[in-house]
Amino acid sequence: MTTTLQLSDKTLADIARNVAKYPSEQKQSAVMAALIAAQTELGWVSSDVIATIAQILEMPTIAVDEVATFYNMYNTKKIGKYKLVICTNLPCQLTHGETAANHLKKTLGIGFNETTPCGTFTLKEGECMGACGDSPVMLVNDKRMCSFMSQEKIDSLLSELRAEGKAA
Repeated sequence: MTTTLQLSDKTLADIARNVAKYPSEQKQSAVMAALIAAQTELGWVSSDVIATIAQILEMPTIAVDEVATFYNMYNTKKIGKYKLVICTNLPCQLTHGETAANHLKKTLGIGFNETTPCGTFTLKEGECMGACGDSPVMLVNDKRMCSFMSQEKIDSLLSELRAEGKAA
């Protein structure tokens, strides 16, 4: 089966670089890195992306899909420009995590796993991010960790991201 999805040369080179880290008979070990490379380019991993990666890695499509749907760092549905993930594990809950989550929901007008109508923000619930002493903790686009997220800090972050989004 040949897929019609075209990944950029840069993304294909990134995938190839990760595949080269493993013996040729174990190229499927690069599946997580390949999914991240494609998601970095496209913003999410559609079924076409999953099929393309399966083809590149010579894996069954279902095996790549299982990885993409098991880990919450992969977006298998379109998301907003900014994905906000707030930790809702017990340590964060004990230090105002629920308050922070509720403030985000109210301010953005959406619930978990929803995107604002303008397409700017997607709100996700996250598990432990390994920074319990900094709670409540949030991740922005899976790369930027924000600590001690009071309502004021959340409002400031949202203003910053909105301004950044308009400038881009």
